[in-house]
Amino acid sequence: MNIDNPIKNCRVCGGQLYFEPLLCLHNMPKAAQFFPDGSMLANEAGSNLEICQCSACNLIQLNSQPVHYYREVVRASAYSKEMEAFRLQQFADFVIKQNMTNKKGIEIGCGRGEYLKLLKQVGINAYGLEFAQDSVSQCKKDGYKVFQGFVNDVGYQLPEAPYDAFFILNWLEHLPQPHLTLRGIAENLSKNAVGLVEVPNFDMILAKNLFSEFINDHLFYFSKETFTQLLSISGFEVVECNSIWHDYIISATVKKRVATDFKVLTDFQDKINQEIQQFFKKYAGKRVGVWGAGHQALAVISLLKIRDKICYVVDSATFKQGKFTPASHLPIVSPEHLIKEPVDAILVMAASYSDEVARTIRDRFDEAIDVTILRDYGLETVIAKQCQ
Repeated sequence: MNIDNPIKNCRVCGGQLYFEPLLCLHNMPKAAQFFPDGSMLANEAGSNLEICQCSACNLIQLNSQPVHYYREVVRASAYSKEMEAFRLQQFADFVIKQNMTNKKGIEIGCGRGEYLKLLKQVGINAYGLEFAQDSVSQCKKDGYKVFQGFVNDVGYQLPEAPYDAFFILNWLEHLPQPHLTLRGIAENLSKNAVGLVEVPNFDMILAKNLFSEFINDHLFYFSKETFTQLLSISGFEVVECNSIWHDYIISATVKKRVATDFKVLTDFQDKINQEIQQFFKKYAGKRVGVWGAGHQALAVISLLKIRDKICYVVDSATFKQGKFTPASHLPIVSPEHLIKEPVDAILVMAASYSDEVARTIRDRFDEAIDVTILRDYGLETVIAKQCQ
């Protein structure tokens, strides 16, 4: 079985495809669109398909090249009144649930505007992007706001961006790099943007043994697992994912992922800084040590700039003793050093071992040493009876 320029690695994650195809199909139609007419039959022939699977991410895919028109959307479903009614209700529900009335939404791969008409009807300020110039011309003739183009990478800029919503309906499976298309779309969305993304349901294909569902046009065959995985690595949080339309379609509502807000961490750092500064103010002119040379203690010492207020750092790990703390360069000593060179107070920063350390200080060393523990909520002064 000969495949022209077969790929050997997953188009999405780059993992290696299993060496042997899962299924080989001979003399398959070369395309699902642009059928030959009578004058072309003498030179028209079938092709072979190899259905493969990524050994890393599990995604089912063809190892052949995409059809020449993969950037274009051609919809036979536009002729179905049942599908039109279904889509109209689906879009209306989406608008209500996602609060999209009068918001800007763009269909990526809008064909000849079949669904733009419905999106406008349900209250979305609808735009479209389509690669086929004749389809774009038809859309504009019909009064739709459509641009000619194809999102092929992260740097692609959509006209009149940002958009509050986007739609990709049964087209993503045609694209050789769907993750790059999705990431490019994400860069053109507003902060809280949502999307409706759909692909054919490979779970149903397997359940019903539909071997005839394989076609050159569809490079990918998504299960719910691999589909949500693709959406997740492409910059989206999957809000909802269901099978629809007689189980033929996997439909996912997604939300643009935003960077994690670390303000709570910086606010807590400020709180701890204030408490620790008050701690050292209380012991001004006295000797203070720290117990704990773990990464948290090392970070606190450096970040809060308290090196000059500390005599030394105690740690029970013998391999740390005799060394110095990174960045702050404080000597690390054994617990017995508290006897040789006592301190008036000790700040324990030993995470989950802090209570054990506090008991050790009370049991083995001078009970006059004031012990304070850095907890996950702030500083806590420990009295003798709490350590017993």
